Amino acid sequence: METIRSTAVLRPPILISLTALLLLGGCATTSPTNPESVVPRAAVPAASAATADATGAATKPAAKVVETNAPKDAGQAERIAPADQPDVWARIRAGFSMKKLDSPLVAVHERWFASNPEYIARMNDRARLYLHHIVEELERRGMPTELALLPAIESAYQPYALSRARASGLWQFIAPTGRLYGLKMNWWYDGRRDVLAATQAALDYLEKLYSEFDGDWHLALAAYNAGEGKIARMMAYNQQRGKSTDYVHLKLKRETINYVPKLQALVNIIANPEKYGITLAHISNKPYFARVETGSQIDLGVVAKMIDMPITDLQVINPGYTRWATAPDGPHHLLVPADKKDALIEGLNKLPASDRVQYRHHVVARGDTLHEVSRRFGVAIDLLRTANNLHSNLLRPGQGLLIPVSTRILTPVVYASRQPQAVPVAVRDAKQPVIHRVRAGDTLWSISRHYSVAVKDLREWNLLETDDPLKLGQRLRIWPNGQPGGST
Repeated sequence: METIRSTAVLRPPILISLTALLLLGGCATTSPTNPESVVPRAAVPAASAATADATGAATKPAAKVVETNAPKDAGQAERIAPADQPDVWARIRAGFSMKKLDSPLVAVHERWFASNPEYIARMNDRARLYLHHIVEELERRGMPTELALLPAIESAYQPYALSRARASGLWQFIAPTGRLYGLKMNWWYDGRRDVLAATQAALDYLEKLYSEFDGDWHLALAAYNAGEGKIARMMAYNQQRGKSTDYVHLKLKRETINYVPKLQALVNIIANPEKYGITLAHISNKPYFARVETGSQIDLGVVAKMIDMPITDLQVINPGYTRWATAPDGPHHLLVPADKKDALIEGLNKLPASDRVQYRHHVVARGDTLHEVSRRFGVAIDLLRTANNLHSNLLRPGQGLLIPVSTRILTPVVYASRQPQAVPVAVRDAKQPVIHRVRAGDTLWSISRHYSVAVKDLREWNLLETDDPLKLGQRLRIWPNGQPGGST
């Protein structure tokens, strides 16, 4: 999904300013026919100013609650305090409050999810790390808990998800919009991947969109995907022609047309998984991680050893740190599993300052090059330059180099952003897939050419990561008309 965020703002005057029209977001969105001189929704209220609570965190007015999405048998769950719900899924169900979307595409996406239980299972496994925090933030702001499922559509809860438009993280921010909402980005740290910072920024943005679009979550979500400028223009385009300005009547690109139905389908499945033959793995209704202030830069490898935790597990809940250590200039905090918080605090109190960041010392010998040192120690050249404040690749015999030790085992995994895109525009065209068995010499490109489909569709239909190899005899599901949706 190309999730490009817009910075356009709807304004009360009759015509949207040229600046607002130019600030568009979306998935390589283009202007429709005759979209000029558009008129926004009348009397759209301005976004409410944030206040600060005792901790300094921004707080927002509660969002409007409309027709509930919760199942009729969820009444008992709604009477239980959020913290007392049996698991996070029950807590999410109890907070459903969005108006249901009436679209035939919802059923199409329901069938896709139901026929791909392995996708739900993998997503469930990743979500367990982050869902509790997201739900608590939504409840604190009075926002619908359906929004806790939005990262499932954006990134499948993959913190390293990266789209072709360079949108990154659970909530898929591009850099300009991330900075607009306070996300810091530099060589050491990317706030778009920081679970705490990005969640706050995404909810701030969603609240702003909800206010701008007059309390209509469907339009707000469409704007989150395509950009508020795009949605405002299409609304005005319809308004000028006497057409409805509701989400389902707007002329939008395929991705945005399917965006809200996809979320609604997942909401329906979470509300009643048994109906769709889905089993949701239990996710405990308590914090998975706790935040610990480190005070200054610290090597993630040192922390991993201190709390007896694999460094890859530590990294996956701290994906904002892009190098082997936290950023020298901050932020100075780490997330660790809740049951390891005390061990980390105790360890930090005993750790000598000289041991916070681990380096190996290397004396440059005659003939050494930065490339050779990089290869010998398994450390990227740019890391060597930064650690040693080098401005070129030139080395002098006898020169001392600091070699970051932990970087050799701290290699971020970058996922291509993969959501269930296997969706037809017309439900009537849904058909059974062709099953292709991989033969010697087959590649995704050659298979895509044979069936006249896109490689990206092959990956999405078969839940393949970008670097997943094909195996002899492997069964691939293919919809030659590019339109899955029937039972498989």
